[in-house]
Amino acid sequence: MNVTSLARRGFVSCLVCLFAATGTAAAALPAEQPISLETTSGTLYGTLQLPADVKKPRVALIIAGSGPTDRDGNAPMMGGRNDSLRMLAAALADAGFASVRYDKRGIAASQAAGPAEAALRFDMYVDDATAWLVKLQQDGRFASTAVIGHSEGSLIGMLAAPRGGAAAFVSIAGAADAAGTILRKQLAGKLPPELAVESERILAALERGDTVDQVTPALNVLYRPSVQPYLVSWLKYVPAERIAALRMPVLVAQGTTDIQVGTDQAHALKAAQPKATLAIVEGMNHVLKQVPADPARQLASYGDPALPVDPALVRAIVAFLKQGG
Repeated sequence: MNVTSLARRGFVSCLVCLFAATGTAAAALPAEQPISLETTSGTLYGTLQLPADVKKPRVALIIAGSGPTDRDGNAPMMGGRNDSLRMLAAALADAGFASVRYDKRGIAASQAAGPAEAALRFDMYVDDATAWLVKLQQDGRFASTAVIGHSEGSLIGMLAAPRGGAAAFVSIAGAADAAGTILRKQLAGKLPPELAVESERILAALERGDTVDQVTPALNVLYRPSVQPYLVSWLKYVPAERIAALRMPVLVAQGTTDIQVGTDQAHALKAAQPKATLAIVEGMNHVLKQVPADPARQLASYGDPALPVDPALVRAIVAFLKQGG
């Protein structure tokens, strides 16, 4: 990944307080196959996971979270793998469901498809997810498509699902609040008074759709001019409003020891979409593992592929999909 892309994606990580693991790919599982999507700016690369002995399975598009997170749920900077999304795909295959997970543009194997930071827009991720869904809809091997979005991938997924003709949507550790609301909560009490005032001035302008020419150097990591167009394109979305507009079965899943996204966000998504199924998974953290709320163990889990994906999460998703979700 080039420096520009890493800085850009690292910024998004900062906003949503995502912890990272390494993007090193693990050895392929037996049922894994490469799959790719051609876009106007380059090729996006992914992995198709097929179940054994299922003639025409349903297929789920798994969308990773923010930061430089790859298709397997791993990202640079933590010195290890957690393989959360790879394990989820394998568990779904064991239950008879196919899945596709992919590196978003500018990330891992899809690095070359990423534009310069100043040209990136959040809607590009939505367009890509929609195109993956259309590709899968046109693939005669599959009965129907579902979307599983993790963290920031939840918002991407809830926007792409209706556009791409998905039959169901699953949000895992997704926010209900807009990014601006989340950022304000995260920064509250952490900036000197003068920087807090400046941050609010810039953030309010971006929420109005306006970019800001002058940014205090101390706030460049958040609001440098080259990333502002992306922020404008992202801040306009309120996940709770978007999930409310879905006209398909919805599952909202959230762990109780997630140190990045609280259960209040899951309850807010459920309130916005009353017909949704809500699955609160006791003891599950942000990388879908059973980990207590101890900070040291939480951080270690982001780079520990020996920890399995929480079986309760798998059961909830499988039950939802089997019921027609």
